[in-house]
Amino acid sequence: MANGYFTAYAEGIMDGSIDLDTATIKVALVRGYTFSAAHKFVSDVTGAGGGTINGTSGALANKTVTGGVFDSDDPVIAATASTADHGLLLYQSSAAAGGADVAATAQRVIGWYDTGTGLPLKPGTGNVTVTWPNTSPRILKVG
Repeated sequence: MANGYFTAYAEGIMDGSIDLDTATIKVALVRGYTFSAAHKFVSDVTGAGGGTINGTSGALANKTVTGGVFDSDDPVIAATASTADHGLLLYQSSAAAGGADVAATAQRVIGWYDTGTGLPLKPGTGNVTVTWPNTSPRILKVG
Protein backbone atom coordinates (compact mmCIF):
# COMPACT_ATOMS: atom_id res chain seq x y z
CA MET A 1 0.00 0.00 0.00
CA ALA A 2 1.01 3.61 -0.39
CA ASN A 3 -0.43 7.08 -0.03
CA GLY A 4 -2.30 8.33 -3.06
CA TYR A 5 -4.83 10.67 -4.50
CA PHE A 6 -7.89 9.53 -6.37
CA THR A 7 -8.23 10.41 -10.06
CA ALA A 8 -11.74 11.66 -9.32
CA TYR A 9 -10.25 14.20 -6.90
CA ALA A 10 -8.28 15.88 -9.71
CA GLU A 11 -11.35 15.79 -11.94
CA GLY A 12 -13.52 17.21 -9.14
CA ILE A 13 -11.14 20.12 -8.55
CA MET A 14 -11.19 20.90 -12.28
CA ASP A 15 -14.96 20.63 -12.77
CA GLY A 16 -15.96 22.25 -9.45
CA SER A 17 -17.62 19.20 -7.88
CA ILE A 18 -14.97 19.24 -5.12
CA ASP A 19 -14.32 22.46 -3.20
CA LEU A 20 -11.79 22.12 -0.39
CA ASP A 21 -12.49 25.43 1.32
CA THR A 22 -16.31 25.54 1.02
CA ALA A 23 -17.47 21.91 1.22
CA THR A 24 -17.45 19.78 4.35
CA ILE A 25 -14.21 17.79 4.34
CA LYS A 26 -13.70 14.89 6.79
CA VAL A 27 -11.21 12.12 7.49
CA ALA A 28 -12.11 8.53 8.34
CA LEU A 29 -10.27 5.60 9.91
CA VAL A 30 -10.51 2.72 7.43
CA ARG A 31 -9.31 -0.86 7.75
CA GLY A 32 -9.07 -3.57 5.11
CA TYR A 33 -9.08 -1.20 2.13
CA THR A 34 -7.20 -1.88 -1.08
CA PHE A 35 -6.42 1.48 -2.68
CA SER A 36 -7.56 2.12 -6.24
CA ALA A 37 -7.06 5.53 -7.84
CA ALA A 38 -10.19 4.79 -9.88
CA HIS A 39 -12.50 4.93 -6.85
CA LYS A 40 -14.72 8.01 -6.82
CA PHE A 41 -17.05 7.74 -3.82
CA VAL A 42 -16.85 6.57 -0.21
CA SER A 43 -19.19 3.74 -1.22
CA ASP A 44 -16.45 2.49 -3.61
CA VAL A 45 -14.01 2.31 -0.68
CA THR A 46 -16.43 0.32 1.48
CA GLY A 47 -17.79 -1.73 -1.43
CA ALA A 48 -15.39 -2.80 -4.17
CA GLY A 49 -12.36 -1.66 -2.13
CA GLY A 50 -13.27 -3.89 0.82
CA GLY A 51 -12.78 -1.17 3.43
CA THR A 52 -14.57 -0.78 6.75
CA ILE A 53 -14.93 2.68 8.29
CA ASN A 54 -14.20 2.59 12.02
CA GLY A 55 -14.74 6.25 12.81
CA THR A 56 -14.92 9.65 11.19
CA SER A 57 -13.92 13.14 12.20
CA GLY A 58 -16.23 16.07 12.26
CA ALA A 59 -15.81 18.68 9.56
CA LEU A 60 -12.19 19.80 9.29
CA ALA A 61 -11.89 23.13 11.10
CA ASN A 62 -10.00 26.27 10.10
CA LYS A 63 -9.28 25.04 6.58
CA THR A 64 -6.83 26.98 4.42
CA VAL A 65 -5.98 26.74 0.76
CA THR A 66 -2.84 28.79 0.17
CA GLY A 67 -0.11 28.45 -2.44
CA GLY A 68 -1.49 25.13 -3.65
CA VAL A 69 -1.40 23.66 -0.12
CA PHE A 70 -4.49 22.47 1.78
CA ASP A 71 -4.39 22.45 5.59
CA SER A 72 -6.68 22.44 8.62
CA ASP A 73 -6.58 21.99 12.35
CA ASP A 74 -5.69 18.46 13.46
CA PRO A 75 -8.97 16.49 13.64
CA VAL A 76 -9.98 14.01 16.33
CA ILE A 77 -11.70 10.74 15.48
CA ALA A 78 -13.63 8.77 18.10
CA ALA A 79 -12.24 5.31 17.33
CA THR A 80 -13.85 1.96 17.81
CA ALA A 81 -11.96 -0.75 19.67
CA SER A 82 -9.76 -2.31 17.02
CA THR A 83 -6.12 -3.33 16.83
CA ALA A 84 -6.18 -3.86 13.05
CA ASP A 85 -4.11 -1.60 10.78
CA HIS A 86 -6.04 1.46 9.62
CA GLY A 87 -5.37 4.08 6.98
CA LEU A 88 -6.89 7.53 6.67
CA LEU A 89 -9.43 8.44 4.00
CA LEU A 90 -9.82 12.14 3.20
CA TYR A 91 -13.19 12.86 1.61
CA GLN A 92 -15.80 15.51 0.85
CA SER A 93 -18.94 14.58 2.79
CA SER A 94 -21.21 17.36 1.49
CA ALA A 95 -21.99 18.90 -1.87
CA ALA A 96 -19.32 21.27 -3.20
CA ALA A 97 -21.31 24.26 -1.90
CA GLY A 98 -21.31 22.82 1.64
CA GLY A 99 -24.30 21.91 3.76
CA ALA A 100 -25.38 18.59 5.17
CA ASP A 101 -23.66 15.29 4.50
CA VAL A 102 -24.81 13.50 1.36
CA ALA A 103 -25.12 9.72 0.93
CA ALA A 104 -21.91 7.66 0.78
CA THR A 105 -22.68 7.06 -2.90
CA ALA A 106 -22.18 10.81 -3.46
CA GLN A 107 -19.37 11.56 -0.96
CA ARG A 108 -16.26 12.28 -3.06
CA VAL A 109 -12.94 10.65 -2.11
CA ILE A 110 -9.84 12.84 -2.16
CA GLY A 111 -6.83 11.09 -0.64
CA TRP A 112 -5.66 7.86 0.99
CA TYR A 113 -2.90 7.82 3.62
CA ASP A 114 -1.46 4.61 5.04
CA THR A 115 2.27 5.30 4.92
CA GLY A 116 4.20 7.78 7.06
CA THR A 117 4.92 8.62 10.67
CA GLY A 118 2.37 6.82 12.85
CA LEU A 119 0.77 5.00 9.90
CA PRO A 120 -0.84 2.61 9.60
CA LEU A 121 -2.80 3.36 12.77
CA LYS A 122 -3.86 0.77 15.34
CA PRO A 123 -6.51 2.81 17.16
CA GLY A 124 -7.19 0.49 20.11
CA THR A 125 -9.69 2.40 22.22
CA GLY A 126 -10.33 6.05 22.72
CA ASN A 127 -9.87 9.03 20.47
CA VAL A 128 -7.33 9.28 17.67
CA THR A 129 -5.86 12.69 16.87
CA VAL A 130 -4.70 12.99 13.27
CA THR A 131 -1.64 15.23 13.27
CA TRP A 132 -1.08 16.77 9.86
CA PRO A 133 2.52 17.73 8.99
CA ASN A 134 3.45 21.31 9.93
CA THR A 135 5.36 21.80 6.69
CA SER A 136 4.42 21.28 3.04
CA PRO A 137 2.61 19.23 1.83
CA ARG A 138 0.52 19.48 5.06
CA ILE A 139 -2.71 17.62 4.17
CA LEU A 140 -2.11 17.82 0.44
CA LYS A 141 -0.39 19.91 -2.16
CA VAL A 142 -1.30 20.51 -5.78
CA GLY A 143 1.56 20.88 -8.19
